[in-house]
Amino acid sequence: MSNIKKVAVVGTGVIGAGWIIRFLAHGKIVHAYDKNLKLKRNLLLEIKRTWPFVKKLFNKKKLDLKNFKCFISLKETLNDVDFVQECAPENYSIKIKLIKLISKSIKKNIIISSSSSGLLPSKIFSKSLHPERGIIGHPFNPVYLLPLVEIVPGKKTNKKYLNIAKKFYQSISMNPIIVKKELPGYLSDRLQEALWREALHIINEGYATTEDLDRAIEDGPGLRYSLMGTFLTFHLAGGKTGMKHMLEQFGPALKLPWTKLKAPLLTKKLSNRLIHGTKKQAKGKSVSMLSNIRDEYLVNLQKLRKKYEIKIRK
Repeated sequence: MSNIKKVAVVGTGVIGAGWIIRFLAHGKIVHAYDKNLKLKRNLLLEIKRTWPFVKKLFNKKKLDLKNFKCFISLKETLNDVDFVQECAPENYSIKIKLIKLISKSIKKNIIISSSSSGLLPSKIFSKSLHPERGIIGHPFNPVYLLPLVEIVPGKKTNKKYLNIAKKFYQSISMNPIIVKKELPGYLSDRLQEALWREALHIINEGYATTEDLDRAIEDGPGLRYSLMGTFLTFHLAGGKTGMKHMLEQFGPALKLPWTKLKAPLLTKKLSNRLIHGTKKQAKGKSVSMLSNIRDEYLVNLQKLRKKYEIKIRK
């Protein structure tokens, strides 16, 4: 179990809010800071909207907001905390300056974890007073429900702090992956990016709509991937000898020019196809309404998946 009890969240946009909700759901004392005071109302509304789903997934009885202080000064936010989750915009200049400031204000041995989704930790922590305690803790939206967090070390990160971060994230019901060394985009986003780029080409060349491509994932590989992922799924595709036969049979197809991984130019025409396509798919439902549907689905799916994960992974 982790002995981290008090957490600072710096930045309260979509990702920062998600972290706050997850931390509160697991009994952490949370101090939150954002220089944009207009986000306070959004944050409180999001806590209220998401709590029924969080409560169901983690079997919680009630939300104790006595553990929560928000939009106090940065100095107060960082005072005597055990862990810092930085959630500033995805910009090297902003993060470098902010992390340098945070590193001056926290007590000894405290980890600063950046919620970056692709930036290199060595650069983000280049001005930090304690780069050995700097890591990436990259979650997935919605953070309050999805269990994956990618922990990425910088070149100066001490392995001891990777293990502390791993135990802490496990204590809030997450499944951490420690990336062996830093690379742009980390793991999951690189895989998603490949799918995204290929989808843009297909739409740009008029082969399908946004809804067609979403259905192509939803009703096919997406259902399998939610339990097994790419490699184990392909292992099963090889029959009795698994991946060995799969590579022999389908390996030659890698030489065929099926995919175009270089992204197409994001023209106004392509942008409009994406915007109009997804608007049509929403069928008049607001982002908040769709988020509620997604969250209810993710809660029920994860509860169902646990029954089958035990059989695969024991």
